[in-house]
Amino acid sequence: VQLQASGGGLVQAGESLRLTCAASGSTFSTYTVGWFRQAPGKEREFVAASAVQNMHTYYDDSVKGRFTISRDKAKNAVNLQMNSLRPEDTAVYSCAAGRPIISMISRSSAYYSWGQGTQVTVSS
Repeated sequence: VQLQASGGGLVQAGESLRLTCAASGSTFSTYTVGWFRQAPGKEREFVAASAVQNMHTYYDDSVKGRFTISRDKAKNAVNLQMNSLRPEDTAVYSCAAGRPIISMISRSSAYYSWGQGTQVTVSS
């Protein structure tokens, strides 16, 4: 499955953005989809995932209550709605697809298809 991420941009603290991960070559319906981010000088970190096994969603504590991951079956896409953005959310955001077991859902190594990143910059 090939992935294309979009929707990044420059916003002020407190504002919102919606990122979209579009799939081609296959359907998302058989994959777990995750969002990860990497800030300059930092390691890539887990943000959120939508699990194919149980259709549950999972979030890192730092974004819980502010970010929402959802599937758009009609568009074969997965969205990440980001509200109440903070300067510390500034990073390159990437989407990934795979079939990790639930205990590995936050591990980037458990995913095998990655889209290019999209830059999110939040100014204070």
